[in-house]
Amino acid sequence: MFTGLIQDIGRVERVIPGGMTDLWIRTALGASGFALGESIAVDGACLTVVELSGDTFRVQVAPESLRRTTLDGVRPGDRVNLERALALGDRLGGHLVSGHVDQVSSVLETYPEGGSWVMVFGLPESLAPYFIEKGSVAIDGISLTVNSVGADRFGVQLIPETQERTTLRAKAVGARVNLEADPIGKYVARLFSLQRGQVGVSPGGLTEAAVRAAGFGTP
Repeated sequence: MFTGLIQDIGRVERVIPGGMTDLWIRTALGASGFALGESIAVDGACLTVVELSGDTFRVQVAPESLRRTTLDGVRPGDRVNLERALALGDRLGGHLVSGHVDQVSSVLETYPEGGSWVMVFGLPESLAPYFIEKGSVAIDGISLTVNSVGADRFGVQLIPETQERTTLRAKAVGARVNLEADPIGKYVARLFSLQRGQVGVSPGGLTEAAVRAAGFGTP
């Protein structure tokens, strides 16, 4: 598990394609202190550290991960958001993030507002039931608050700290990003689906009344 609080912006040093795609990534986190086999989120995708060398580490990306994330387009020199796995007892400053990317989306619009940077992303239909205003979303591994939700899009605002410490501010319109919906929303939608006897069916429009009927939000 992760928190969505980015710890470093790493730089991809090498990309070695094959049955498993190997990524060598340089980091200021002190890769020599990593443990072989530990989990690390790379742009929000949970991967496993399999080799260490100085301040670089190697992870392997399976074909399924390449299909479901933006890692299929990573090239040497690219910057990536890094977060080591959450340890029991750590402060949870963002929200619970599994590192299992749900879908790839793209930037639709960007503009400044005050000192913040507003970004609007496409909202895939399959993820729409899990998005609510002021809910949480992980974008390229970054824990963010959903400020607006439309039929096919949602918006977030990046404060200066997020602009400085992550790669998201540099994304232009059309750039691809990894999305992971809030796990709590997924469980609520799943429970509602089971209550209606629609196992395996996309839950569709959740309402406040339906959520309360499922036992959430009651004293």
